Amino acid sequence: MTTFKDQCGRLINIPQAPQRIVSLVPSQTELLYHLGLGSKVVGVTAYCVHPAEALQQKTIIGGTKNLQLDTIRNLKPDLIIGNKEENNKVDIDQLAKEFPVWISDIDTLDQATDMIERIGNLCQAQKAAESLVHKIKSLANQYPAKERTTALYFIWKKPYMVCGQNTFINSMMEQCGFTNVAPTKDERYPTLNFDEIAEIQPQTILLSSEPYSFTTSDLHHFGDKFPNCTIKIVDGELFSWYGNRMVNALEYFSKIKPS
Repeated sequence: MTTFKDQCGRLINIPQAPQRIVSLVPSQTELLYHLGLGSKVVGVTAYCVHPAEALQQKTIIGGTKNLQLDTIRNLKPDLIIGNKEENNKVDIDQLAKEFPVWISDIDTLDQATDMIERIGNLCQAQKAAESLVHKIKSLANQYPAKERTTALYFIWKKPYMVCGQNTFINSMMEQCGFTNVAPTKDERYPTLNFDEIAEIQPQTILLSSEPYSFTTSDLHHFGDKFPNCTIKIVDGELFSWYGNRMVNALEYFSKIKPS
């Protein structure tokens, strides 16, 4: 057994090479496959849509917020990988009494690359992890934001909800060249009405494709309300999935010019 520390500072003991991994987060499921660990994964959430074979071949253990604990128990995992924000603390605490549970906590690009390196160490995939981190960091340096434009990033409708300034998406916005002007509140995802948006006066409004899938109808609605604002529908996975998808994200960001 080897002792590891997760990104929340918790110590866990796991076998030197875990053979039965349950992943509780879509982006980290995709990462495990990218690192060559797909054969070790035995359980994934219903939202783990990348790669497609994860849903097709692995046991579904519920959603990120409503885990099926008995299904996880039946899989007899020797490692469970989750995330502080995406999973419920009550579920994590219960699972941690029975299995090694490693939790990520990611608000920045640097924390995301740290997560990749740590999972590589956890699962003896260090070379693949180091190669991925090197590529992400090289792209981040290759495509630095040269212009700054104020923006709001919307993730939900009814009520309208934006990403706050202490989130991973905020870090990706900065990398892309946007200055997040979401209200400075305790909430990580503040809600706003149109009067409050008008008062903030963002230069750009970004409408995400997930978790709420904004459409061209929403694009036109915001355009009618804020004719002097640039409105864009953006790929939510590329702004919010921390893992190997960040490679695609950084290339995508280089093509989204703030205006």
